[in-house]
Amino acid sequence: MTCAVYLASASPRRKELLTQLGIEFSQFSVDADESQLANECPHDYVERLARLKAQMGVEQGYTDRPVLGSDTVVVMDNESLCKPQDKDDFTQTLKRLSGNTHQVLTAIAFATPDKVLSCVVSTDVTFKTLSDEEIHAYWQTGEPQDKAGGYGIQGLGGRFVTHISGSYFAVVGLPLYETEQLLNTFLRG
Repeated sequence: MTCAVYLASASPRRKELLTQLGIEFSQFSVDADESQLANECPHDYVERLARLKAQMGVEQGYTDRPVLGSDTVVVMDNESLCKPQDKDDFTQTLKRLSGNTHQVLTAIAFATPDKVLSCVVSTDVTFKTLSDEEIHAYWQTGEPQDKAGGYGIQGLGGRFVTHISGSYFAVVGLPLYETEQLLNTFLRG
């Protein structure tokens, strides 16, 4: 693929994953309001944020190539579980995920001044049953603080995962196959 893009994200994980696709890109961050709207379902929420981030890049003047925006949310019982606010919030989140299957929704969007195209990738992730000691020890590592749902599958949190159905890379933060397919569709359209 010869197209170059902009990545509207400061995420080192997304940068690393986009590099794996062999797409030339420049990275910058956007300061989007990531608040979920009242009565907004997780699917619509994550897709709106990906589109917003891509469009914000265009509005900031990144107009000579497509801007890629992305967002990820962990969903349990149709409720979005965002980055933990504090240790208590994290503990409650991990107790909910413990021994259960949840969904990870990652949305991607490409935007230029004249169009936006997006999609959402859903992956089911099953956790083993966690002890209070495991939850506490994981918090102490510092890894969960900036992760949707309070864990990183690509890091120490991966040891809690017993099964995954869908895109591993979407759980990390950027679905490789779907990103390449969406970009090809965007460029053709």
